Amino acid sequence: MFLSISFGRKGALSKTILIVDDNPAIRKILREMLEREAGWKVCGEASNGREGIEKAQQLHPDVVVLDLSMPVMNGLEAARELKQLLPSLPVVMFTNFETHHLKQEILSAGIKVIVSKDDSAKALVSSIQALLKPAS
Repeated sequence: MFLSISFGRKGALSKTILIVDDNPAIRKILREMLEREAGWKVCGEASNGREGIEKAQQLHPDVVVLDLSMPVMNGLEAARELKQLLPSLPVVMFTNFETHHLKQEILSAGIKVIVSKDDSAKALVSSIQALLKPAS
């Protein structure tokens, strides 16, 4: 098995992020934004939930940013499967769709953080930072 370790600035281990979104423009913007953060590296991208699960199993990211509405397998289905396969993997649901019922479904799938695509970039970065902080 090949293990890839990347080092961020000042030799510290980088935190890796997997982006799963069907829109290539969104993935590009997210990659550029997230890689501006010190010590963060986007380790991969996927365009649907099925591909996202496969890449998460291959790449072992520190966090996944997961879109809700995607072809092949939507983010909610992917989140449920990810939580079964990789229960300790933090996932941020990044979506345009926010209703009370949908939030409850996302939370019941084991996702603790939901960020609206309408929120600022800072909201997504702050959410990821909170998930990456070591438990005390």
